[in-house]
Amino acid sequence: MRGATGGKRAGSRRGPRRRRTFQPALLLLALGITACVVAWGYLVYAAIDFGATARGGDDRAWWFLAVASVGAVACLFFGMMLLARLTRRLGITEPPAPRGTADAEEAPRPIGGRRAAR
Repeated sequence: MRGATGGKRAGSRRGPRRRRTFQPALLLLALGITACVVAWGYLVYAAIDFGATARGGDDRAWWFLAVASVGAVACLFFGMMLLARLTRRLGITEPPAPRGTADAEEAPRPIGGRRAAR
């Protein structure tokens, strides 16, 4: 017979749950991601329009097409970086392990399977 204080499931090993509160930083990250995605969509639409105009014979439209394309790539990249920060803050992802903690056995080997001479 087990006592009241012992046993297989005597108590929870977890601490009390943290109460979720409003965090303005998370809202700003979400708004930044939204703005980047909207700007990306607009720049892609503008690039398509400039491409059609450029094929029609307007030489300046090629430059606008290039600028809109680079801007769309930059907006998408920046939005993805903000998304990575948001997922890290929400606890969905974890930061990478520090570089010096990997054991020698876990280190990647060079092609050919031999270790470099020291």
